[in-house]
Amino acid sequence: MRDPRSETAPLTRGAAAARSGCNGETIRYYERVGLMPAPARSAGGHRLYDDVLVKRLMFIRRARSLGFSLDEIRGLLALADGGSDSCDEVKGLTQGHLAEIRRKIADLERIETVLAGMVRQCDAATLPDCPIIDTLFSAADGPA
Repeated sequence: MRDPRSETAPLTRGAAAARSGCNGETIRYYERVGLMPAPARSAGGHRLYDDVLVKRLMFIRRARSLGFSLDEIRGLLALADGGSDSCDEVKGLTQGHLAEIRRKIADLERIETVLAGMVRQCDAATLPDCPIIDTLFSAADGPA
């Protein structure tokens, strides 16, 4: 039996949004795409979110902040919900996500190097030619 002192009263969507850090419309979207189960409803038809649903919202928000896609989150939640996914599968999914993040970091570092080089070439004088504009135009002739 649950300890009633450990649970709070069910929350409206607005209160659940405030507690979880998710926007109310985002919560509705998560329900539509199946990341959130349909919550219980009050006698007046208002959605009511218990602690378990608020915790799930916080999980989804945290996973999104780490760049996981909705499909990846769905896989992670399947394990959390006691589905057939194994922890090894979740680890593999996370390793794949980490590899993608590392690729993005490498791309951003290359962009940073190019932009820093462009800024170093610019003396900010009012010349008819701007080295940054010239570099962008010359790069337009080559591969992106």
